[in-house]
Amino acid sequence: MFILDAHLDLAMNAMEWNRDLRRPLSEIRKREAGKTDKPDRGNATVCFPEMRKGRIGLCVATMIARYVREDNPLPGWHSPEQAWAQTQGQLAWYREMERQGELRNIRDAAALQGHLEAWGVNSSDGSTAESSNVVGDDLPVGYILSLEGADSILSPELLERSYFQGLRIVGPAHYGPGTYAKGTHSKGGLGVKGKALLKEMDRLDMILDVTHLSDRSFLEAMDLFEGPVWASHSNCRALVPDQRQFSDEQLRALIERNAVIGAALDAWMLVPGWERGRSHPSNTPVSLEDVADHIDHICQLAGNTRHCGLGTDLDGGFGTEQCPSDLGSIAHLQKFNGILANR
Repeated sequence: MFILDAHLDLAMNAMEWNRDLRRPLSEIRKREAGKTDKPDRGNATVCFPEMRKGRIGLCVATMIARYVREDNPLPGWHSPEQAWAQTQGQLAWYREMERQGELRNIRDAAALQGHLEAWGVNSSDGSTAESSNVVGDDLPVGYILSLEGADSILSPELLERSYFQGLRIVGPAHYGPGTYAKGTHSKGGLGVKGKALLKEMDRLDMILDVTHLSDRSFLEAMDLFEGPVWASHSNCRALVPDQRQFSDEQLRALIERNAVIGAALDAWMLVPGWERGRSHPSNTPVSLEDVADHIDHICQLAGNTRHCGLGTDLDGGFGTEQCPSDLGSIAHLQKFNGILANR
């Protein structure tokens, strides 16, 4: 089964976690043994060999750099200019991975069709021909460039510069208050700058990623933005109550806009009562079946399966210590083939 993962922080892992994603997973984990500077050291799940092994031949890959004012306790850069420079460093890594044949940037429909055909996938319906012998061991992984949190865009007028660099998707906010919108666990709307950003995104025909938006920012964005919308990595508030998740009302609004919601694999978003830093798959049960519960909930709201996907967020600040116990590598996403068939 060919898989699209709609949210992977590949450049963050390479540039901030210092992981060489070209190397085997065992080697990445071994080099991190004993380190404690990051919460998931030694527990990585993502690298290019494992993506190819699991036929995750296409992903939405992020750039991310938060700008924080003096009163913001979250980690981040102390000026938008520093945040911009950080995303440019991440972009440079993506470009080098392209040069080495590890990645292929997907900027338009023609590139997407060619990439899928190279992986033996029918671009019209996503099916894989039974006679296809394409495994993907030597093929570049396709990536569509996304920006998680728009703080690094110095002004809405400069968004076009990023578009010509290949950026196709923008999530206006991440955690906390952002320059253009209020994010997870903060309150408030878009403001003048946020509305201007959405207007420019509309002009450039970009995709709006509503993941991480506060409830009010979500409502305003859905009302103002006229282009395509999705939620790259979000789950259901009805199953795990938290503002980070989407309520049924929000999910219905997304379904009405023909959006796709990608299921995230972070354990605290999958099962109630998970305490980050204290819970562990060994003492708090969590599995891929719990992910399927969130997918199924959206299917029931929609009355079909057309609005569900995967946006795993694997290695997005967590690893095997905080993901389903039956997933030791991103290649294990293939297990969904049977799990969803049984549903």
